[in-house]
Amino acid sequence: MASTSDIRKGLCIKYSNDIYKIIDFQHVKPGKGPAFVRTKLKSVTSGKVIDNTFSAGHKIEDIRVETHKFQFLYNDGDTYHFMNNADYSQIQLEKDALDNSDLMKEGEIVTIQINTEDNMPLSVDLPAHVILEIKSTEPGVKGNTAT
Repeated sequence: MASTSDIRKGLCIKYSNDIYKIIDFQHVKPGKGPAFVRTKLKSVTSGKVIDNTFSAGHKIEDIRVETHKFQFLYNDGDTYHFMNNADYSQIQLEKDALDNSDLMKEGEIVTIQINTEDNMPLSVDLPAHVILEIKSTEPGVKGNTAT
């Protein structure tokens, strides 16, 4: 169990029988009344974002998360296949669980956060920079330039 003083961005917690990742938080100390922490939580299972307020000192259940490097192998429709380079195990994720899945190319290394209790993948982090090849573009028109 963790306290509200342990809240930080990226922390995964169990709240209302679901697993949430903290996107943003703000510790508020009003002039009158007790302090509280205003958070923005994103559900790992559904992707829904909710706003929640915890009173100061409130106990929250944090989730133990491990990060592993996986190689993106291929996709077949809505299922994306990844391989762990350390032990060559493979996992499959649905397209709904991925953000910006269109930016992934085969062979790319991504970071996947995994819940250690049930080995369920929580989130996929793409690299900060991606190098892609432009296959075609419309021809330029005279006077259609930016300066």
